[in-house]
Amino acid sequence: MTFAWYAHLKNLGTQPLWIAILVSWGIAFFEYTLQVPANRIGFLTNTYSLAQLKIIQEVITLSVFIPFAILYMRQPVTLNFLWAGICLAGAVYFIFR
Repeated sequence: MTFAWYAHLKNLGTQPLWIAILVSWGIAFFEYTLQVPANRIGFLTNTYSLAQLKIIQEVITLSVFIPFAILYMRQPVTLNFLWAGICLAGAVYFIFR
């Protein structure tokens, strides 16, 4: 989802918005075909609560977003990445304890 949501800012900045939307939807479709069944299986088998599934998703998102922002989008590394990671580590602790 990170690539679908943000890569168009770098790659399709001169294209009309509708093209960026279609390309992003095309990329996101493949993730949804994996994420929706995984959430369904995890929740309906009582493996994870809804809150746990959301925290897992946020941790994965940040784990992918930070390298994407630094390596692909060439954004500077800031302490905000560290603070966000610490907050998510706290969220993981509290939701899974």
